Amino acid sequence: MTGAALVALGERLQGVCLGRGLSVAAAESCTGGLIAEAITSVPGSSGYFLGSVVSYANSAKAALLGVPETMLETHGAVSAQVARAMASGARERFGADLAVSATGIAGPDGGTPAKPVGLTYLGLADAQGVDVRRLNLDGDRAANREAAAAAALAWLLERAER
Repeated sequence: MTGAALVALGERLQGVCLGRGLSVAAAESCTGGLIAEAITSVPGSSGYFLGSVVSYANSAKAALLGVPETMLETHGAVSAQVARAMASGARERFGADLAVSATGIAGPDGGTPAKPVGLTYLGLADAQGVDVRRLNLDGDRAANREAAAAAALAWLLERAER
């Protein structure tokens, strides 16, 4: 996935969200702002995009998104539970209709047998609750970050269209 492909997803998301009156927020860790970058690269994104928190450190996840420290200690930052809490925290703090989160191990190091490089969790929160998706990416650091951002944008688009 290239930067242009991410922006194309952002353009499609913008059209749907503006057409349906939906607002969007994000909570990013492993993607480091790529989701917000793709969205804000499109002129007019301020009409629906409320903001993003890049919460790389656990302390930022706790302080900015309300992820419980006990959850971080018990499950680790790269977990379904934390992805769910990040998405929920972003939705609540920004007052958004939809919020997406991404937390994972981009690589090239940092992986373990239980949590290998490429393991990524996405969370998506809306009025009906929070869902989580697990990705097992197999690229280098840049490819894993881009693939996670693309999957998050595509999931936002899917949810906004229903």
